[in-house]
Amino acid sequence: MMIRPIAICLFRHNGRILAAEGYDPLKQQLFYRPLGGGIEFGEHSQDTIVREIREELGTAVINLRYIATLENRFVFNGKPGHEIVQVYDGEFSDPALYQQPTLHGIEDNGESFTAVWKSPDDFRGQNAPPLYPDGLLDLLTKPKDNS
Repeated sequence: MMIRPIAICLFRHNGRILAAEGYDPLKQQLFYRPLGGGIEFGEHSQDTIVREIREELGTAVINLRYIATLENRFVFNGKPGHEIVQVYDGEFSDPALYQQPTLHGIEDNGESFTAVWKSPDDFRGQNAPPLYPDGLLDLLTKPKDNS
């Protein structure tokens, strides 16, 4: 097993974030994760965001700002995983994307995905779907540091 370095981007609009829907067939559980992907060897994590969003949605990202690093240990479809996650804030260069309730993209393996605008409150409560990576919900709800 290896630790996978990834970078994700928080696109925010009207108190919501854009998150891709995922499904764990073994747990029979819907979950959400912001857009992004694996950091390639020699690639800066910020460049990963630009590349992944261009590949997945065919659009550009602007105003990227590093927020934090999270460590995510998980089990997906019965297999353990471990990621180091670089978290960024960013904006789409095309403002029309913020008006769409859902965005459809293509993963590098050819699978399609749907991303939706979700409020942090959508991930609270006993029957709420999880938001990954672990720790991201806490990061979203803590006050911004304006120093």
